[in-house]
Parts: sequence; structure tokens; C-alpha cells
Amino acid sequence: MSDKASSSERPLLLETVAIALLMTATLKIMANATISPALPALEASFPDEPTAAYLTRFLVAAPSLSVVLVAPFAGLSADRFGRGPLLLAGVLLFAFAGSAGAYLPDLQSILASRLLLGVAVALTMTAQVALVGDLFSGQRRSAFMGWQTAAINFSGFLFIGFAGWLAGLSPRLPFLVYILPVLLVPLLLPILKRERNSRRDSIAEKTKIRAFIPQKGWLIPALAVGFLTMVTVMFFFLMPSQLPFYLDENGIESASGTAMGLGALTLTGGVVAIAYRRISSIVGLSAAFGIGFALMGLGFAVLSLDAIWPLILGGSALVGAGYSLVQPSFLLLALQVAPEERRGSVSGIVTTAMFLGQVVSPLLLTMPIQYFGFAAVYRGTALALFLFAATGFSLLLFRPFRARHAG
Repeated sequence: MSDKASSSERPLLLETVAIALLMTATLKIMANATISPALPALEASFPDEPTAAYLTRFLVAAPSLSVVLVAPFAGLSADRFGRGPLLLAGVLLFAFAGSAGAYLPDLQSILASRLLLGVAVALTMTAQVALVGDLFSGQRRSAFMGWQTAAINFSGFLFIGFAGWLAGLSPRLPFLVYILPVLLVPLLLPILKRERNSRRDSIAEKTKIRAFIPQKGWLIPALAVGFLTMVTVMFFFLMPSQLPFYLDENGIESASGTAMGLGALTLTGGVVAIAYRRISSIVGLSAAFGIGFALMGLGFAVLSLDAIWPLILGGSALVGAGYSLVQPSFLLLALQVAPEERRGSVSGIVTTAMFLGQVVSPLLLTMPIQYFGFAAVYRGTALALFLFAATGFSLLLFRPFRARHAG
């Protein structure tokens, strides 16, 4: 699909396939966050379980562990058997495994269902990203990635708010939220036909990045994108994983304070993500990375100054705004460095990297926080992100040279 052709098509938000893929992307945040409000009551409902405190806390992270293990194989399956069937199977498994916690008898079986939910997330996320690469190109792909980031941010509010209300009625009810993706199935069925047509009639894209990456040498660049994605997510995940403890250490009520801080992060991120296509089309992909990393670095630098509300909310908003430029840029870069027939594999690599970053963040950064304090870790994170930003901006200097020597 060429840019010229795509410019005459309907806006993305009026296209059924685009809406279905956007809604599917929100399953990533639904998987982890939806049951969070119910965890204390869920723990209390198993008074005879000696490990209830540990099991209930691991329920949130369990899907991420499965994604890390399964996503690479899901990517290979998407390339071999097609993205559409994998996406549909993932959504159905998501609804089945996610809702199982509403009726399973004990925490061990609920934990098993959460691990199975992670398998579903791996299938859906890998196939979804690959389909975006197959079905959209150029500015439409950039616009979609921006809208996708916005949808993930805003849906987090809806899922958590709705689940919080259900948790007030019963700790089992929030699991029923996972049935909702079944409503997407009628919207996903046309993707099967469109995917076949797109793969048959697709035209190889010519991008500046691909001009310097051999068709057969996609794996190393894809792994590099995956590594940078993992490191970025590791730093970003300081917000949801460590912000409650930062507030508590400074005498601020952590539950409401965390809600306000993450609220500023997601709302700002959602607004910036809507403008992603326009921003990236004006400044280019390298500068979008540079601006995004610089904003994230500035956010953590602000957070390191003092635990007062203007700095907490301002720093959180800056981190959210920066990440909303970096995340879609990583996805676009991943789709550009791989040939069309390997988009499933590279999607699996990036999906693994994103969730691996969530897993390793508390493991690698909690100890430095304990030894050096939050302010020092926030400053170190800011410095690393500023270095990433400088690298992104420096790539702009090589553009004239690459243009002269291309071809």
C-alpha cells in the first residue's frame, strides 16, 4: 500500500480494521492492570492460604513472564501461518484465560490462568504489530502508532476505573472484564481476508533505514531495536513500580498519590500520542527519538529534585509525554528494519523486549534505590536518557552524508 494511495483512504478512526487493531492493542494494559484494585480483597478471601500474600502480588506480573517466554515463538508462528489467525486465537484465549479467575477455586489455579493469559497476550501483541506493518505504510502507519499509544493510555483509565468499581462489589468480578474482547471478534474476521489480499499485492517499502540494512541482515538490527526497547521500558517502569514507594518514603499517601502521578503520566502521554504522526512527519524518526528521550530524562531529573506535588506531577507528565514519542518510534523502527516476511518475528522480538523490561526493572533497580536512594537513581536514569537523546539527535548529522552515498 503506497503513501499516495493511502492518502485517499478514509481516516483511520473511520476504518473498521484500524479500530479493531487499536482495540486489540489495549489488551496489553488490560492484562496487567485490571485486577490490581481487587488484590487486597482477593488476598483476604483466601485466609487459609499461607502464601496468599505472595501469590496475589505475583498475579499482576505473571502474564509478563509468559509473554517473555512465548513471544519469540509467536512471532515465528505469525510468519509461518499468518497474522490474522494468530490474532483471532489470541483474543479468544485472552477472554477464556483472563475471565477464569472469576470462578477458579484457589490461588494456584488462578495463577495458572494468569500465565495462560500471558500466552494470549504474546499471540495478540505479536500478530497485531505485524498486521500494522502489513496493512499500513508511510504516514498512515505513523498515525496508527500514535493513536495506538493514545488508546493504550486512555484505556488504562477506563479498565482500572471499571475494575475498581467491580472490586468494591466482589474481588472476583474484575476478572469478568476480560470477557469484553470477545466483542472484537466480528471486527477481526475481515482482517483475515484483508491480510491475504495485502500480502499478495504488497509492494516492498523503500525507507532510508532499509537502504543501509541488507535484506538478509535484519536479525542483528532487530535485536538492537529490541535491546534498546527493553532498556527504555526498564527505565519507564520506574514510574508504576517504584513511584508508590517513593511517595510513601516522603510521607505522601501512596495510593491516591500514585493514582494522581500515573494519571498525569497517562493523560499527558495520551494527548502527545495523538499528535505523534504530525510531530514525526515534521522532525523525522531520529529527532522524535531525541525529543522523546530528552523529555523522559527531564521528567526524571525533575522528580529527583524534591517530593512536592508540582514536581511530582510535572515530572510524571514529562515522562509520559516523552515515552509517548519513543514507544511508537520503536515499533515503526522495528517494522522498517525487517523484510515483510519477517515482520512477525521482529514483532515477537520487540514484544518480548517490552515485557522483559517490565520484569527486569524492579529486579535491577530496586537494589540501587535501597543503597543510594530514589533521587540518585532518578538522576542516573535522567543522565542515561539524555545520552540516548543525544544519540538520536546526532544521527541527524549523518543524514546529508548518507544521502550522498546512498544508491
